[in-house]
Amino acid sequence: MTYINSSEEKKTFYKLVFSLVLPMALQNLINVGVTSADIIMLGKVSEISLSGASLAGQVQFIMTLIFFGLTSGAAVMTAQYWGKKDVHTIEKVLGITMRFALVTAVIFTVAVLLFPGPIMSLFTSEEAVRSEGVQYLKIVGVSYIFTAITMIYLNIMRSVERVIISTVVYLVSLIVNVILNAIFIFGLFGISPMGIRGAALATLIARVIEFIIVFIYANKINRQVKFHIKNLFISDKLLMKDFLTFAFPVMLNELIWGAGTSTNAAIIGHLGSAAVAANSVTQVTRQLAMVIAFGLANATAITIGKAIGEQKEELAKVYAKRFVRLTLMVGILGAGVILVVSQIAQNQLTLSPDAKYYLKIMMFVMSYFAVCQAYNTTMIVGVFRAGGDTKFGLLLDASTLWGCSILFGALAAFVWKLPIPIVYMIIMSDEIIKIPLSTLRYKSYKWLRNVTRD
Repeated sequence: MTYINSSEEKKTFYKLVFSLVLPMALQNLINVGVTSADIIMLGKVSEISLSGASLAGQVQFIMTLIFFGLTSGAAVMTAQYWGKKDVHTIEKVLGITMRFALVTAVIFTVAVLLFPGPIMSLFTSEEAVRSEGVQYLKIVGVSYIFTAITMIYLNIMRSVERVIISTVVYLVSLIVNVILNAIFIFGLFGISPMGIRGAALATLIARVIEFIIVFIYANKINRQVKFHIKNLFISDKLLMKDFLTFAFPVMLNELIWGAGTSTNAAIIGHLGSAAVAANSVTQVTRQLAMVIAFGLANATAITIGKAIGEQKEELAKVYAKRFVRLTLMVGILGAGVILVVSQIAQNQLTLSPDAKYYLKIMMFVMSYFAVCQAYNTTMIVGVFRAGGDTKFGLLLDASTLWGCSILFGALAAFVWKLPIPIVYMIIMSDEIIKIPLSTLRYKSYKWLRNVTRD
């Protein structure tokens, strides 16, 4: 193992990391760009429209977290099978994952089309905001099935080092979304202004275009890992057992985390539209600041998972240490981005004085939150899941998020009636609490194991 830590090995490692992180960071940045386009343009229309779209977006946020959980769990297997060069099994895992995702998308689609009002009532008590959100959901809900197919396919392709196609797909989507947002929201080229309905329609069209590009790529270009319709109905008891063992805890983990994040949004949603608007801008800024960190976490899972599949466990340990150092640097960089954007947002967006005050406080809280989240995401999503340790993250989020920050945040908001900035600090405290626990797990090396079958 003398090759490990040699100058040649380090050069190869950082070259691989750069080739994975750059396109995934660009993809994350593009996704933030789509959300930012809605925030900026609807922010020019009214605070109510901005709040309605933001809260309605929580529904898709929960759904996409389920998809992310499915693909992250599947990636535990596909990355290691990729190291083993077993493409046939990867194709079967893709089919199984797509099956679960399509069922989920149909359920969410039916829910938002039949019950948009009750769903919006979960997030806000203000009738004007609820009404705007209902209009948004009735249109954007149609896009959920297209989102499912696109997201599952592209995320599985990332786990086998095919990351460029995701960047291309979401770049085209961003361009289409921004152009159509401007046309539909403000009523350009003779079209009547549609406001929040225009934002929803632009998003729907962009999702359809994403699906078309993925369909062409999967059928005409990608010759190595193919999607077969028959794999949607495949019966492989051992593989399904493995999938449920690794994917289900991750999916549940993401759902618990996503539901927790949405619960935070609901808590803020009941504190008034000024707090909702400020939080909407803050969350988009956090996503912007975290694009490299999230890309790094995914690169961690791919790189370490592949090394384990190749039975290079000592190399996997070395990779983990390097990724930890990198994520701390990236997290600090993200904090700086948040503080810079804070000043710009306060000057450029049409917000009430209360909303601007809340925005300033929330941005400061989010700056140190981003460093902690970068570290924990690389640990949980990258290092632990790469080695098949999918249950620890579930237990960590269930305890720190629901047992600490949400519980005490709700008490602070509705029982103790504390000021909104204090409430926000409490509900954003979970990532700080996680750090010592995730660090102890990392140092134990209990996360390191090979999950493939012969």
